[in-house]
Amino acid sequence: MASDTELTPTSYINHHLTNLTTQVSEGSFWVLHVDTLVTSLILGVISFGSIWLIVRKATPGVPSKRQAFVELAVEFIDNEVKNTFHGNRHVFVAPTALTIFVWVLMMNAMDILPIDIMAWIYEHAFGLHNWRTVPTTDVNTTFALALSIWFLMLYFNVKIKGWGGWMHELFCTPFGKNPLLWVLNLLFNFIEYVSKPLSHSLRLFGNIYAGEIIFLLLGMWAATGVSGAIFGAILGAGWAIFHILIVTLQAFIFMMLTVVYISMAHESH
Repeated sequence: MASDTELTPTSYINHHLTNLTTQVSEGSFWVLHVDTLVTSLILGVISFGSIWLIVRKATPGVPSKRQAFVELAVEFIDNEVKNTFHGNRHVFVAPTALTIFVWVLMMNAMDILPIDIMAWIYEHAFGLHNWRTVPTTDVNTTFALALSIWFLMLYFNVKIKGWGGWMHELFCTPFGKNPLLWVLNLLFNFIEYVSKPLSHSLRLFGNIYAGEIIFLLLGMWAATGVSGAIFGAILGAGWAIFHILIVTLQAFIFMMLTVVYISMAHESH
């Protein structure tokens, strides 16, 4: 981090949590978070490109270690989807679940990288003073992912049930078909539909963002002196090991909620 001014906890945290942005057009209030978009795209290309290369070279005989790893991951996701979704999962749902799990896991895993070392690389190698390494600490990322799933859920509701069936579900469930209950049913379903993308996105954002804040606090402690550096390094290493579980668990939860929401769209009430 550049240090033209005195380092304070506020300036240190603000520096690491400030996005590199650009306006969509001059005078527009729409702003693109360049670091979020670029990092997400690079991680997607690396992760799915690697899987594609491994699958392309897959053999029916004794698999290589990389092929065995991919097969285990695919089988694990497929089994989890099978327990929740009871339609033809191989057409869309299982591939979507695998895509979401791998991509979110890769974005979450960027939180494990040393914050100050990454900031030094961005600034001295690329001249970027502000660059947030972890896309899922940007609420725009988690909302975009959650809204994408939400629109898929709406699409499957209409595709499977038809407009009439879906409208009947909105107005007649869960309290009954009596016309006096239509408004109450609609209000209940409206709250449910609004809460899904909110809870879906904020759960992932909150957990990863909190983990990033803890890393920043440990980094500030490490800058206080020799004893702080020692204890900060020990605690930072311990938190990084524990955080591996968190980033994996949050990717799994986000993936499973996606499967549950799509599964609910296929079911009639």
